[in-house]
Amino acid sequence: MVTDPRLTAGQLERRCRPRPINPFRACPPVKTFYRAGRAAGVRCRDKAGLTAAQMPDSAKFALHRPEFLEPLMRGESKIASLMHGSSFTMAAGATLIEAGTEHAFVYRLISGWACRTRLLADGRNQFILIFLPGDLSLSRACSCSSIRIRSRRFPALLRSAPHYKTLYEAYAADSDIATRCIWQVMEEERRLHSWVVGLGQGSADERLALLLLDFRGRLISSGVIDSSSLVYEMPLTQSQLADHLGITAVHVNRVLREFRDNRIVTVRDGQVTISDLDRLADRATPLLDTYERTNPAYVGCHHQEPNRAK
Repeated sequence: MVTDPRLTAGQLERRCRPRPINPFRACPPVKTFYRAGRAAGVRCRDKAGLTAAQMPDSAKFALHRPEFLEPLMRGESKIASLMHGSSFTMAAGATLIEAGTEHAFVYRLISGWACRTRLLADGRNQFILIFLPGDLSLSRACSCSSIRIRSRRFPALLRSAPHYKTLYEAYAADSDIATRCIWQVMEEERRLHSWVVGLGQGSADERLALLLLDFRGRLISSGVIDSSSLVYEMPLTQSQLADHLGITAVHVNRVLREFRDNRIVTVRDGQVTISDLDRLADRATPLLDTYERTNPAYVGCHHQEPNRAK
């Protein structure tokens, strides 16, 4: 029996409650091999990565026109063929692309997390995009932002195309590859539009709820976690979350504490544990776009609205 006169009954109950087992803690280093006949096939022993059977997956594509699905799937497989055999790893915290430098390659993140950031002259930093396993990063000739690896416990595993000209030639010659590349740009635009609305109109708790749901939805869609999972790894500190959310780290801590105290979601030791998906979705609902509001990977089965055009 544990007692502490400084704690309330509720605090004592939460402190004594057994924490869920983290399946990622005892993971060995990433090992991969390529399966013949499956251009996108990658198997990772790291639970935070993709398996051959999980990528590509039709659920990965945020579609409003189903007739695009087949070309997208073919384009996905063909791009994977271009990247076959080009895997490499980068240490946590390493910079993949430095701001202001020319870069000629295209990358796919297989395991780990990465982010595109822009550092201002006075030291302020803004996280623009966060890349999760399965995401494709199209090349920019010269960008004012950097891409850095944000995995905590393990290095990130990536795959690259030989050169942007290789992809461009394939893009010009093959409509399936062109469709897949265009979809990638449109999907990033969809997420950025949603995030601009959040930054401009959303409260701190709405933004944070949206971000946690976005991570879960994308990890489910790419097959990294199961569709019913309410626990996932998130290798971002409160300071890094603040750089993405546009608020201070103190404010992030305050909102996370409120979520935890109300048994909505707990973020601890690089792991997100959602206790009440419905209430988390309620917080984020004003900022969710039509695709997210109708997708159970984001909001579960109880918050879906009738499907309508975006």
